[in-house]
Amino acid sequence: MAFATVPTPLYAIYQQEAGFAPAVVTVVFAAFAVGVMASLVLAGHLSDTLGRRPLILLSIGLEVVSALVFLTSTSLPVLLVARLVCGIGIGTLTATATAHLGELRSVAAPGAGPRHAATVAGLANIGGLALGPLVGGLLAELAPAPLHTPYLVFLVLLLVAAAAVATVPETVARAGTQVPYHPQRVAVPPAGRPAFRAAGASAFTAFAVFGMFTALAPTFLVTVLHRTDHLLAGTVTFAVFAAAAAAQVLAGGWTPRRQVVAGAAALVAGLAVVVVGAVDAQLATFLVGAVVAGAGVGLVFRSAVVRAGALAPAGQRGEVLAALFLTAYAGLTVPVLLTGVALLFLGPVTVLAGFVVVTSAAVLASTAHSLRFV
Repeated sequence: MAFATVPTPLYAIYQQEAGFAPAVVTVVFAAFAVGVMASLVLAGHLSDTLGRRPLILLSIGLEVVSALVFLTSTSLPVLLVARLVCGIGIGTLTATATAHLGELRSVAAPGAGPRHAATVAGLANIGGLALGPLVGGLLAELAPAPLHTPYLVFLVLLLVAAAAVATVPETVARAGTQVPYHPQRVAVPPAGRPAFRAAGASAFTAFAVFGMFTALAPTFLVTVLHRTDHLLAGTVTFAVFAAAAAAQVLAGGWTPRRQVVAGAAALVAGLAVVVVGAVDAQLATFLVGAVVAGAGVGLVFRSAVVRAGALAPAGQRGEVLAALFLTAYAGLTVPVLLTGVALLFLGPVTVLAGFVVVTSAAVLASTAHSLRFV
């Protein structure tokens, strides 16, 4: 997951070397999200029948291929291919690893309930996404060859991860008979589908905020706050994801209802502070708002994962979680692309303010809907 966000602080360097416009950066970012969604539709549920470990190893292999492609060139077509392959690997990984963690926990501590596994899965998902830009920014600022060194470092780490995963026990008994292939579907009983849609709406809005900070924060730092430090660009994105991960840990014992309400309040308040920081060109205010919004995203998304997991029938947890992550990554993609288009016609502060207004309204609407089921 950390490898997925390594390019975030590097986008400014790519822009300088190749003359990319901010809208092009959003297209490169969208290639990743499209890869994630395609993978979730086509393969995110296959671990329910093929096993968790083979799918995780496949996803790591795809990330290795992505790292090698990144190292070949800095041209736009190569970046698009590398990000697409990276997204395909992440799409295969997210639901599979989340389901695997829950099953390993149920074996290690029968009757312990899903909260601990949900916290660990949230830390692995969001904590990894937090570390990527921080490490990428640090290496870009201090190490030679900033567009190569981060990928070389993670290439080694990915190979180590593959060796480690190969030793992890399998938790799915493969069927003796061949199961017909089908693309992703929402395998939720009809009675639980309204609750699943509410969880999906929460995940969509939460990841829209992640997308904004991952794809566009470096651009806003340069064009609005006039900060070109690559480590700072990585630190801002790290702060958002780290706050989300920390909030998930601190709220591990909260009820889903409390998580939803507190998360929505923090998300809306944080986004409002971000706009104030952008308008006043105050980095400290911008950072405070980003951290508060990140904490809100963490609470909202954790609640969505717990609610969706509780709706999963036996033997179909990977399929249900894949559907949830598919919805989440749609939130990561569509708003960012629309924002990139808006940047072609409007100033960055205006675009940011518009994003905040629309996203805040969506958060409040999805929260009102979610409270009917928690």
